[in-house]
Amino acid sequence: MRVGILTGGGDCPGLNPAIRGAVIRGLGYGWEMVGFEEGWKGWLEGDTTPLTYQIVEDIVRKGGTILGSSRTNPYKKEETARQAEAQFENLGIDALIAIGGDDTLGVANKLFKAGKKTVGVPKTMDNDLSCTDYTFGFDSAVQVCIDDIDRLHDTALSHRRCIVVEVMGRAAGWVALYAGICGNADWILIPERQPTEADLSAMVDHLLERRKQGFKHNIVVVSEGVKLPGHENKEVKRDGFGHEILKDLGVARALEDYIEAETKARGNRIETKSVALGHVVRGGSPSPFDRMLGTRVGVKAADMVKNSEFGMMAALRGLDMVSVPLDEAVGTNKQVSGDWFDLLDAFQR
Repeated sequence: MRVGILTGGGDCPGLNPAIRGAVIRGLGYGWEMVGFEEGWKGWLEGDTTPLTYQIVEDIVRKGGTILGSSRTNPYKKEETARQAEAQFENLGIDALIAIGGDDTLGVANKLFKAGKKTVGVPKTMDNDLSCTDYTFGFDSAVQVCIDDIDRLHDTALSHRRCIVVEVMGRAAGWVALYAGICGNADWILIPERQPTEADLSAMVDHLLERRKQGFKHNIVVVSEGVKLPGHENKEVKRDGFGHEILKDLGVARALEDYIEAETKARGNRIETKSVALGHVVRGGSPSPFDRMLGTRVGVKAADMVKNSEFGMMAALRGLDMVSVPLDEAVGTNKQVSGDWFDLLDAFQR
């Protein structure tokens, strides 16, 4: 067999271990393993690279993806959709392993429905893909966020400031929840609970109360997907899949201005600064958890090809690696809910 692999969407630690796992398993089956450069862009252009033992043997410790990535959407236009479907025959690919998030796997699912042999590997540092307990990239990203928040505690205390820390999280607040609680933040804002004016007022009350209790600095963590009152309809640019370019919203900077103005109006101004961690959390060597999880889902994907489990995605359920339908995994984000809200509330009283 000639099996292709591509990585699409935003990069994160764990992609290279996933590539390595799929390639080593596939080569063990006697297959030819072929990589496609820059995600669906490389698939459309036929930009291939061989994947051998020598190429993948030392990539488990490296961040990013050796194949490169892009946010190209083949199904944005009818012409490129048909081209994407024809590439299996044009390039002699018997099956394709697509590694990515909701958008990348959504394309793989459409190709499967068009009669093509695809399997999916879940990847997102936001941890918001359905049908899997965790996705690689999340653990590494949270660790970077916590390290940065620890440092910001030091400088915030030195200057008696409040620092607003913006982390990634478009539709789900898992990164903010984990990083905020583990980083000892005073307040955490997530997309699942879009704040009202009353919510923001309660946040300011809490920050001021902490000062009355003798604490000399504050940390607020906010997901980039949070929309403040008055910003809900702000027009921003969109990517190839129709998602808002969230950096244009500038939620951390807006919160910085709000907190400083509100505390001043209440007679106890708190000097406030903001930091958007942004893409820094995408880089760096994957954590041991992400190295193992990436390896396991990569191996599972190759096994799914071997067993003709097409239209399926490798998923972590408890400690077990299972296959689930791509149809169930894409289109609906896994969001913070239930007991997680209770945990969040316990640290904001």
